[in-house]
Amino acid sequence: MMEITKMETTKTQRHKEESEKEPATSMSSGVGGSKPLPTGWRWVKLGEVCVQDRTIVEARSPDAANLPYLGLEDVESQTGRILKTSLQPDEGDGVSTTFRFTPEHVLYGKLRPYLNKVALPDITGRCTTEMIPLRCGLQICREFLALILRRPETVQHAMQGKTGSRMPRADMDQLLQLEIPLPPLSEQRRIAGILKEQMAAVERARAAARARLEAVKALPAAFLRQVFPQPAQPFPTGWRWVRLGEVSKVYNGTTPTSEAAYWNGGIVWVTPTDLGKLNGIHILSSARSVSPLAVASFNLSLVPPGTVVLSSRAPIGHLGIASVELCTNQGCKSFVPSDEIDSFFLYFTLKSSVADLQRLGSGATFAEVSKSQCENFEIPLPPLSEQKRIAGILRQQMEAVERARAAAEAELEAIEALPAALLRRAFSGAI
Repeated sequence: MMEITKMETTKTQRHKEESEKEPATSMSSGVGGSKPLPTGWRWVKLGEVCVQDRTIVEARSPDAANLPYLGLEDVESQTGRILKTSLQPDEGDGVSTTFRFTPEHVLYGKLRPYLNKVALPDITGRCTTEMIPLRCGLQICREFLALILRRPETVQHAMQGKTGSRMPRADMDQLLQLEIPLPPLSEQRRIAGILKEQMAAVERARAAARARLEAVKALPAAFLRQVFPQPAQPFPTGWRWVRLGEVSKVYNGTTPTSEAAYWNGGIVWVTPTDLGKLNGIHILSSARSVSPLAVASFNLSLVPPGTVVLSSRAPIGHLGIASVELCTNQGCKSFVPSDEIDSFFLYFTLKSSVADLQRLGSGATFAEVSKSQCENFEIPLPPLSEQKRIAGILRQQMEAVERARAAAEAELEAIEALPAALLRRAFSGAI
């Protein structure tokens, strides 16, 4: 981030000095551009500076056998980086009609244009017809055209003219009517060079931020490993193995029928989806609620605050602790702790055992851990005072992890927004 800031400061200062010598003016090419542009820039339609080059490579032709193939999945969203590691021709690739491209083209992904897939190939090959090879005219350089296509305004314009709802595609004829700001070629190359450096710095910052976020996400498992005995490790003094059914009462969940009288009655009704979306440990609410009539009619198990709730049906392993009286659907198991076990210790014990619980899951339609399997599942149990001490430490650690995760996600979000901001500055003449 410091590298980007320093670079931005230097470029901004240079632009300020240049602008004092030569003030910006409003220019228009007569195609409707009205926003102020720097001196020498003009508004043109995209179709005036590039053309679609839909040179077809027929399936099973000699060219199809000899040219490497690129699909949309081979181009990274936003950056345009080509992800395919081997560009050697493969007879299993692109068995339908494709378009030929060369290092002179810009490849524009028209399918789902919000993914913003714009690539600059450095080889001759063929691509899916969902990517359109664009050939630059004499007024625009290839790198600058790619940047124009990646900017947020172009993406927005492509989505406005899209066809299809489930799989939207950019209308290329409509897209080529878009008015773009065009500086002289020398300025295009200068801007493209600066943005290349800036985007590389952003990518380094993004990679570092992602690595920090992944490291933070790995911390909970590391903290749990430090507390709970691992295979082949000696058992701490005073600890013993117990079955869950010995230290908690295990309840199945139920789903009422769809009659309106059974729903929206204010009683929290938890599903595996609710647990998967839980932010933190405590269950306070759910996406749907049931009525007292549903509880009585379907013998729903109302469990008290302090109950540990597990998603026991795929995905197995989401957990939470009830902060209010609640019930669940059949995809969950509820563990009401006895006096022998602390709620938070039980929660963290189960969290450390998710992989073992998942291995227990079975079923023809979906994996599920049964009530009897839960009751017979063995956990390590220290004395109650030690449970509370361990749970207190883990709660502090997990709260710290949550703060670190939120900070890492905010940092990554800020970095992800930088390319669009840099492009906006560049095309307003601010670099």
